Amino acid sequence: MIGIVDYGMGNLRSVANAFLEMDIKAEIADNPEKIDSYDRLVLPGVGAFGKCLENLKESGLYEVSLDFIKSGKPFLGICVGMQMLFEKSYEYGEYNGLGIFPGAVKKFEKSKGSEYKIPHMGWNSLILKKQHQLTEGIKDGEYMYFVHSYYAPVCDFTVATSEYVGVEFSAVVSRENVAATQFHPEKSQQAGLRILKNFGEWKC
Repeated sequence: MIGIVDYGMGNLRSVANAFLEMDIKAEIADNPEKIDSYDRLVLPGVGAFGKCLENLKESGLYEVSLDFIKSGKPFLGICVGMQMLFEKSYEYGEYNGLGIFPGAVKKFEKSKGSEYKIPHMGWNSLILKKQHQLTEGIKDGEYMYFVHSYYAPVCDFTVATSEYVGVEFSAVVSRENVAATQFHPEKSQQAGLRILKNFGEWKC
């Protein structure tokens, strides 16, 4: 069973429905005492980094999510759920993240008169950097759906990147039993569903 962490800041139902569409059992998880009973855990996120982190802590789900990661069971972050896995973010201040991946989350900057718009919203292609079970069946150049104004840096744990406003950023990262995507797989049609299916079968 996959638990989808409910701390009031994620598109939970669409993520759950995407798993169910592939006959993978998933449910929304808001009880801290039940988190360790799941086989896999998903941390989604929509909104500002600081507010997401605050809600995660106030809900009692911060520490149990960290404990789940330490248990070695598969863990997936999505969008801001990915960004919170980095060391820190400079979104509306400076906030410490969970520190699973190195580096700081920063805002896209555009030059005056640029045709680019912030946030980065819509379809963009992946640049595959290394092989990983999460991206099995995903081809280089595959398009995924993004919605974000801040980005995580490329690091040693980057599996795939994307590029926007002349910046190459991490689109998929993985370290041991933890993986994450900047894009929304639940909104990325068949390619996104393949990512979620791969997570449901991931043997890390």
